[in-house]
Amino acid sequence: MRGSIIKRSKDSWTVILNLGRDPTTGKRRQQWVTVQGGKRVAEKKLAELLHQLDTGDYIKPDKVTLGSFLARWLQDYAWPNLSAETAQAYEIMARSHLIPALGNIQLQQLTPARLQAYYTEKLTSGRRDGNGGLSPRTVRHHHRLLHVALGSAVKLQLVQRNVADSVDAPKFRPKEMQTFDEEGMLSFLESVRDTEYHSVFHTALFTGMRRSELLALRWSDVDLDFGVISINRSLHHLADKSFVFQPPKTVKSRRQVPLSPSTSIVLRKHRDDQRSERLLMGHPATENDLVFCHVDRSPLLPHSVSQAWRRLAKQAGFPDIRLHDARHTHATLMLEQGVNWKIISERLGPGSVAMTLDLYAHASPGLQQAAAQGFDRVFDRVRAANEAGKAI
Repeated sequence: MRGSIIKRSKDSWTVILNLGRDPTTGKRRQQWVTVQGGKRVAEKKLAELLHQLDTGDYIKPDKVTLGSFLARWLQDYAWPNLSAETAQAYEIMARSHLIPALGNIQLQQLTPARLQAYYTEKLTSGRRDGNGGLSPRTVRHHHRLLHVALGSAVKLQLVQRNVADSVDAPKFRPKEMQTFDEEGMLSFLESVRDTEYHSVFHTALFTGMRRSELLALRWSDVDLDFGVISINRSLHHLADKSFVFQPPKTVKSRRQVPLSPSTSIVLRKHRDDQRSERLLMGHPATENDLVFCHVDRSPLLPHSVSQAWRRLAKQAGFPDIRLHDARHTHATLMLEQGVNWKIISERLGPGSVAMTLDLYAHASPGLQQAAAQGFDRVFDRVRAANEAGKAI
């Protein structure tokens, strides 16, 4: 007999599943599962388990909790495979919120209803100071973490399905993208010309590189003769104040970015000034030096660079434009110049043309108008050709 049910009490049954004999010891193996409800519920559970055995989907119940699994997942998957900043953010989310709230639940007992209740709880009372809940965007990050982690649990055959698939993550309205137009960008760069940040801000706006990529650049990655930057790594500053250099997350993020002539001029002057400064200090520059760094060669703090941008942008009359918007500005201005989507995607390195379309399709109202006018021009040429033919 492959399985059977035994009545335990009025509303409780035990489902016994026979798993065959252990190939090493020869002992018979069984799995006992307690089911609450009537006999039909127990029979249905037995049928489900037998079907799982037949299809190879059966997973033996484990006592591992969500908390212990998340702790192991952070160590074995998140830190080795994700960027240091993402892994650190996941660790903080897990240890500050997910593990305290859900950590004691057995992994196989986690349900969509329990996750949905957790999201609701965090949205209404998630902050430790008791002043309202977490934002929908923050709780959506919690959902993202759980979805990725539980996906790993499925692959490891610890659970049969990813329960996060059956939960609706909170919706939120993304912050509207803010970008410079041509005049605004040049005005901002002129306003920071005499600051220590001019070269890094200029490079950000003229290449669309991420902050982490800019601050990881070495002079060996920059070829000013051919006018190209090779992006091979990124810089991350962690909560313990350590700096971590990591290779790009994807193959397409490892790329070469051609430089405009003006950017090559700015970087050449920056290099010459840096070399002169190092010689005065008695420490000659090397090709392994960071392009953007402190006098002692130590990396710039990413947060400090972003703060400097906000301060200087506000002084220049652009308080709503962030450092990350330099990347958006670069893409938007290229679109307005008629640059092909594929070229823009390869230059930015987001991973795909589709992602570039999603991010920037709405960025410039003028693009829609230009497209409509271009459509008319096509038919105007056809009409003109037809009229010319009739005249002959």
